[in-house]
Amino acid sequence: MTYALPPSHPGQVIGLLGGSFDPPHVGHLHISREALKRFGLDRLWWLVSPGNPLKARGPAPLERRMKAARDLVDHPRIDVTDFEAEAGTRYTAETLRALIRARPGVRFVWLMGADNLAQFHLWQDWRKIMNTVPVGVLARPGQRISARMSPAARIFDHARLGAHQCHRLGRMDAPAWCFVNVPMMAISSTRLRQNGAWSDVPQK
Repeated sequence: MTYALPPSHPGQVIGLLGGSFDPPHVGHLHISREALKRFGLDRLWWLVSPGNPLKARGPAPLERRMKAARDLVDHPRIDVTDFEAEAGTRYTAETLRALIRARPGVRFVWLMGADNLAQFHLWQDWRKIMNTVPVGVLARPGQRISARMSPAARIFDHARLGAHQCHRLGRMDAPAWCFVNVPMMAISSTRLRQNGAWSDVPQK
């Protein structure tokens, strides 16, 4: 099946930052730029999801979030895609399988904030994710200790790279993951919604 994915070619290392982006904000751009530098990525894709299975309330309409994300992105190596909606995947493990089939030869790296690593063991088929692609973790405010002590971090401690090796992450075979501390921005989509920055979207 053919998908409308951003350009890529075999051998490229592409980071995947998934989320609802409800709304997208400068913090997403910040960690994306850091990920490009720290993990040796050639490109980075924002995977704007139809919805988060771990959240009870639905996000703003996908079309609006896609437009806001594309309006915000100002980096030549960052692309925005709604691949999950197009492919009909709901969980990250399914999305990765579909992407690997759609783009054989591309080396994908799953990216997440430290807050996601802290609850990663709650994700569907999370062990399969760790065994499918390398994972890059970027520290976020208040989550460093809980992330490093999380079940996922403990179980896959043997696959963790030292900070000085993180630039090699995209060339490593899974399981491999790396945790980096980055200059942090205390901004979140939740806070923006609470402050009314996304208030004209009807609540579900």
